[in-house]
Amino acid sequence: MRIASLGSLNNLAQGVQRQFSTAERTAQESREGLRVSLSELGKGMSTRSEKHQDIDDSDLPQAIRDLLKMIRELRAQIAEKQAQIDALMRDQSLDPEAKRLQLESLQTELASLNGALASANANLVKLMRENGLSSEQMQAATTLAMS
Repeated sequence: MRIASLGSLNNLAQGVQRQFSTAERTAQESREGLRVSLSELGKGMSTRSEKHQDIDDSDLPQAIRDLLKMIRELRAQIAEKQAQIDALMRDQSLDPEAKRLQLESLQTELASLNGALASANANLVKLMRENGLSSEQMQAATTLAMS
């Protein structure tokens, strides 16, 4: 019985020693062993800000820059939906009825995105008129909306 309790006591002592040795590490040593990985959402947000750097660097009003970013995102989503539709059309392994239902769903989503893009473009024109942009700013906004 005494041996078992000594073994537990030794385990406890070793655990405490490990905690103290870990606590004594400097912050720099801890950071060197630290590894960070971003989720897909985080990666997307990171590249999204890089994607819009040209918009952020423009001398356009903030509301117009925000709208231009939205237009760019809508265009990307439309391209992605179209790619999904194309892939679905090439997929020969699906049941025709299942394929039809998926195609209808994707087409509905695509129509919704196209409607949102049309609305955003109309709002862009309205904002450009209301803000009294110079011809250079109007040209820059138009170029950014198309890129």
